[in-house]
Parts: sequence; structure tokens; C-alpha cells
Amino acid sequence: MQFLLAFIVAAPLLGAVAALLPAPPGLKGKSPEQAVLRHGVTVTGVILAAAIALTLGFDHDEPSRFQATTDISWIQALNIRIHLGIDGISLPLLLMTALLFFLCAVYSYFKLPEGPSPKAFVALLLVLESGTLATFAVLDLLLFFLAFEMVLIPMYFLIARWGGAQRQAAAWKFILYTLLGSVVMLLGLLLIGLNSGTFDMVALASDNGRELSHTTQLLAVLAIGIGLAVKTPMWPLHSWLPDAHTAAPTVGSVLLAGVMLKMGTYGFVRILLPVTPDGMRTFAPYLGAFAAVGIVYGSLACLALTRKGNKGDLKRLIAYSSVGHMGFVLLGIASMTPTGVNGALFANIAHGLITGLLFFLVGALKDRYGSSDLDTLAGVTGAALYGRAPRLGALLAFAAVASLGLPGLAGFWGEMLALFGAFDPAEGLSRPAFLTYTAVGAFGTLLTAAYLLIVVRRICMGDPKAGPEISLADVQHYEFAAWTPLVALTVLAGLWPAVLLGLTDPAVQKLLAGGNA
Repeated sequence: MQFLLAFIVAAPLLGAVAALLPAPPGLKGKSPEQAVLRHGVTVTGVILAAAIALTLGFDHDEPSRFQATTDISWIQALNIRIHLGIDGISLPLLLMTALLFFLCAVYSYFKLPEGPSPKAFVALLLVLESGTLATFAVLDLLLFFLAFEMVLIPMYFLIARWGGAQRQAAAWKFILYTLLGSVVMLLGLLLIGLNSGTFDMVALASDNGRELSHTTQLLAVLAIGIGLAVKTPMWPLHSWLPDAHTAAPTVGSVLLAGVMLKMGTYGFVRILLPVTPDGMRTFAPYLGAFAAVGIVYGSLACLALTRKGNKGDLKRLIAYSSVGHMGFVLLGIASMTPTGVNGALFANIAHGLITGLLFFLVGALKDRYGSSDLDTLAGVTGAALYGRAPRLGALLAFAAVASLGLPGLAGFWGEMLALFGAFDPAEGLSRPAFLTYTAVGAFGTLLTAAYLLIVVRRICMGDPKAGPEISLADVQHYEFAAWTPLVALTVLAGLWPAVLLGLTDPAVQKLLAGGNA
């Protein structure tokens, strides 16, 4: 178990180095391009297999205990350690990350985005995987920061080199926003470590802020919270996201929404809730307010994009929908209750699966029609996917109803539990304020349903015989391979939420109790 976790974090880096080397003569296949893409599928597949083995070996009777731990002194003068471990909070995120990277590698093998060298593409993808996996596995504040920052450069180049129109501007906006947020976050992490005498996240969580004054906690929550809020992204620090998603290649959008946004919300749960509880209690009402505004703002922006004549890009629409969905996650965290935090963690996983599927589907539509503009796709008579490509239309409708939170699918439970947590927040928080946030969030679910159903009507419905003849390919074999696991897990999590909640709840109970539960 200890070796498996260290291998999962380090192996993608070794794979990235190997991707840049010449392929051995017997493994070149038809071309060097094919060889390096196959290398990407192999490495991500091995990482996924190791993550599954780690999950099977995980002691599910004690999900609140850190397992598969490695604790080695690294920089003794600063008391920084290479400390790895997983519990019921981080294990689902680790597994979902490994799955999404494997599916993106499979998809890219058959549908590589236009751009420079495939070697560079695969190497960047693997460096990005290592950084995201490390973020969910490290238990040292400075290692967390290094892993958190490690993903920026690979994603910048994936957008800037393999993206679509206006990719340079979008990539610069992405990296400037996140770097500025990260500088502020580093100051907060140093403030905690230097005042408490340790950067070890387990020791800090067990101490539960007792070594930190109230002022120190307030400053730490403000600084770290800003950095995490940019990555989440929280309204009004979200404006980099729509541009980045619109310009990114399909797999870049899948990974950005499915994995990287989760790094911000994970930091709130793993660091701020247990380490600075008094500071979080002070800022929780403001966090809840920003979350509630984000829910409605994201939905209204999506509704505006669905209107005829507005030239609403589908990738941009899904990006704005992520602002709303992440609002539910932040609202659950702001409630500081086991119910709300469990809902936030569940919504994180559900959003990764469903939005990853949505970006795959929009990428497929763009490949077929040459555009992801909603007005272009709908045309005069509608794209009529039900008649022209019934499987593709059915999958788009499925992803849309899952995203709007249909009971029985994964999107329902996280949002419902987050609203329940806000309905009865933790002791010391203003209940009238959180009741208001609950009402606003519930209204946001109606707006979400409205814009997603409009999208389905405009794209999936219509007369396939009207308008110009269009030869439209239905779901291809590689698309079926990449999308089926996301569909299956969305249904499984919706019908059997105890699989995920059974892991997260004991860990959340211990985390909120300061390590004493």
C-alpha cells in the first residue's frame, strides 16, 4: 500500500521523461506519433490499475485513518517532510483523477488535437497527472503548495499550443489569475507553519487551531482562501474559467473541469476546516454568500447563452455551469456541518464525472459540425441529434439531466446534501443567513434545469429531414470506450450513494471534531 501510493504519485513523472525519449525499435508501431500516444495510454492505464489496487487494499472499516503513509524527512531545517497518505476524503478524488486521465489518453490516441509534437502533448499530460494526484496525496503544507503549482505550466501549454481560437489570451489569463492567487496562498501557508512550528497537515488537524491565535487564523483563512477560491473557481474570481474552457482542447477541458477545479475545494476541506476552525467560522457566512451568488450567477449566464442570436458557445456554457455547481460545493463547506461537507465532497465527484462527460460530448459535436456555437448547431430546424445520431443525442440528454440533478443520478445527492447542510448550519453560524442561502441555492437548481433543458431541445430535437442533408457519424468505438465508464459511474453513484458516503462520512466527522472523533 505504501509503495502503491508513492508509485501513483511518481510514476507519471517518469512516464513523462520516457515520452520525450526515442521509442525502442520494437515499439514504434506504424509511426513515432502512434508509439508515444500508446505510451500515454499505457502509463495512465498502469496508474489507474495501481489506484484500483490501492482502493481494494484500503481498509474500508477505518476510512478516517490515513493509510498507505510515507513519512520521510526532506528539508530538516524547515521541518518539511515527504509525507503521503490517503483517507476516505482523498481516496475517491485520487481514483477519479486516475480514471479521467486514462480516458483522456485513450480519447487522444484516436483523436489527437491539432498542435505541435505529440511527444510534448503526452509528456505534459503526464506531468499534469502527477501534480493533480500529488495534491490529493500529500500531507505537508509546502508539498501541497508545490503540487498545487505543478499543474499550472502543463495546463498553460495544453491551452496555448493545442487550443482553439484566442488560445494565447486564454492561457495567459489562466496562469496569471492562478499564479497571483497562489502567491497569496503561500503567504497563508507560511503563516500557519511558522506560527505552529510544523507544516504537517495531520499534526495541524489534530491540534485543531489551538496553537494559532484568532488573528492568525483570520489572516490564514483570508490568504489561503483567496488562492483556493481562484482555482475552485468562486464568483467573482471565476472570469478566467470560461475563456480557458472555450479555448482548451477537448481533453484539456475535461481535465480542467473534472480534476483541477477539485483541487481548490479539496484545500478548503483538508486545510482550512480542521487547521483554522475559528477563522473559518468567522468567514463562513461570507463564503456562503459568495457561493449562493455564484449558483445563481452561473445559471443566469448559461440562460443568456442559450438565447437565440447570442452566439452562445457550448463549451463556454458548461464552464459557466461549473461556476454554479462549484457554488453548491462551497455552500456545503461553508455550513461547517458533516452533512454539508459530505455533500460538497459528493458533489465534487459527481461534477467531475458529469462535466467530464459533457465536455467529451461537446468536443464530439464540434468535430462533427466544425463548431460548438449553439446557434450554429441548432440552425433553423435544430441539430436533430435524436434523428441524425441517436446515440450521441441520447448521451447528451443523459449528461444534461444528470447535471441538473435528476434523482437517481450522481448530480442529485451532492447538491441536496449541501442544501441540507446550509439549512441547519454549524453552531455559531447565522441560521437566517444560511436559510437565505439555501433558498437562493434551491432557486438556482430551477435555473439549472431551465438552461440544460433548453440546450437539449435546441440540439437534440428538430426534423432531421429538414434543411441541408448532413451526414453525421454516431458514437464511434473510441468514444464509446472513453464515455461508458463515466455514464456507468454516474448511474452507480446516483443509485448507491452509500458507496461514496461510507468513505467520506467517518473522515469528515473526525476532521470537523479536530481529530478526536
